[in-house]
Amino acid sequence: MKRLNAVLLTLFLSLVTSYALAHGDEHESKGPVKKEQTDWGIADNAKAAKRTLNIKMLDTMRFSPYKFEIKKGETIKFVIKNEGQMLHEFVLGTQKVLDEHAALMVKFPNMEHSEPYMAHVPAGTSKELVWTFNRAGTVDFACLIAGHYQAGMKGQIKVVAK
Repeated sequence: MKRLNAVLLTLFLSLVTSYALAHGDEHESKGPVKKEQTDWGIADNAKAAKRTLNIKMLDTMRFSPYKFEIKKGETIKFVIKNEGQMLHEFVLGTQKVLDEHAALMVKFPNMEHSEPYMAHVPAGTSKELVWTFNRAGTVDFACLIAGHYQAGMKGQIKVVAK
């Protein structure tokens, strides 16, 4: 009986740990920022930000505000506050990339991912994300937790030439 309990406890802890890693803070390390050019810009350090934008995440599956205008070349510090009771996330990308990632999240809700353009924000907490918008055009953002994106939890950033 003790052996069975130990096996069950080990199984339970492995499931809890894998879920926590799937939507934890592993990408928000205090180490150097992974600066990799994407179609929607590049990650940066908080010191580089000249402007801060505050975004609220709500359990109504909405961001507030959900539209911004940014000048090309601007580095923005997003302060993302989850005012809801459930986990939400803020993910920057193109519409195509977000659509593809959202479909994967429905199939694999415990999928692990860790990128500098993502912030997983537990209920009642805030996270920061710093991004340089070095390409003009439209950048989308969304919560890709299964069902949230499909319910309309998304927004848009218009990046205008200087």
